[in-house]
Amino acid sequence: MDTKTLEARARREGTPVIDGDTATFVWKGNSRVFLQGDFQDWRGEPLPLERVDKGLWARSLALPEGAYVEYALQDARGRRVRDAFNKRRSDNGFGGFNHCFWMPKGEATTLGKRVRGVPKGRVTRHQVDTHEWAVGAKRAVALYAPPVPGPVPLVVVLDGDDYLERVQLPTVVDNLVAQGRMRPVALAFVSNGGPARTAEYACSEATVAFLERRVLPLAREKLSLVDAQRTPGVHGVLGSSLGGLMALFVAQRLPALFGRVLSQSGAFSIDGMDLVVFDLARRPAQPPLHVWMDCGVFEGLQDGNQRLLPILQASGHRATYRTYNGGHNYPAWQSSLPAGLEELFPVPG
Repeated sequence: MDTKTLEARARREGTPVIDGDTATFVWKGNSRVFLQGDFQDWRGEPLPLERVDKGLWARSLALPEGAYVEYALQDARGRRVRDAFNKRRSDNGFGGFNHCFWMPKGEATTLGKRVRGVPKGRVTRHQVDTHEWAVGAKRAVALYAPPVPGPVPLVVVLDGDDYLERVQLPTVVDNLVAQGRMRPVALAFVSNGGPARTAEYACSEATVAFLERRVLPLAREKLSLVDAQRTPGVHGVLGSSLGGLMALFVAQRLPALFGRVLSQSGAFSIDGMDLVVFDLARRPAQPPLHVWMDCGVFEGLQDGNQRLLPILQASGHRATYRTYNGGHNYPAWQSSLPAGLEELFPVPG
């Protein structure tokens, strides 16, 4: 492709310019910029764009045709610069944004958008005493009640604010239920501890106690829930990254309550160190869990997920693992999550 055509397409179509499985990032300016993104798992040296004409720079990458990709451009000093050819942005979770795009065979899920006529569940907001089980005197918890009479299973959602606002999980569940793709569930969105998130989610017994002794009593009081004593393991726990690790750990420690685990990009092995969920997964005679795990094709976390899967299965747990064409971010998790909800909470019958 000649440079005039490349620049014209960048202006008309936005960047990157996509042909099949090739994405070409284009920059107009006097100085070279550098590219970093999901395709590197945001690690290693940024990739330099190459001069293709006076004041025009480009870099082509081969990517999965159905991928969702987030990226950033930066100057030679490492400062982020805006891609003037791409107006599509995604919250990066750190007070800024990444540029983003879908490859031709991929598309965002529509389940996070409200559909006219679909019954809407109710979200209420609460504060619970932490009793020293979590950082701070109180912790925010939002409860979602489905638009049906109970009793229903409960899903405790770690990093609750992000799943509530960025994933739009209540709307996703409303739509899945209305389409007959999953049974109704209640949701408890538990805010994380901010700077203490790592300590709270790195297989913390204190967090397990907080969920059992503070969050569950609130949910039982405000929602119509299935009795876990009569139906052991009926409830679920959901999280991503360290939250995905903690979701599995909670279920391993409280299997009679939480028999269903949705772990998205679970950080089961960090910097070459396998965490305690591996040891717990090897225990004999455990109450069986139903575990659903996903991970993006660009993520280094794939290794830990892939090695943990057969251990869980060999111990008698029902475990499923799938990859999606994306990286470590909420838009990708939103698109992948419905499959897990459908598997763990199927429509009875």
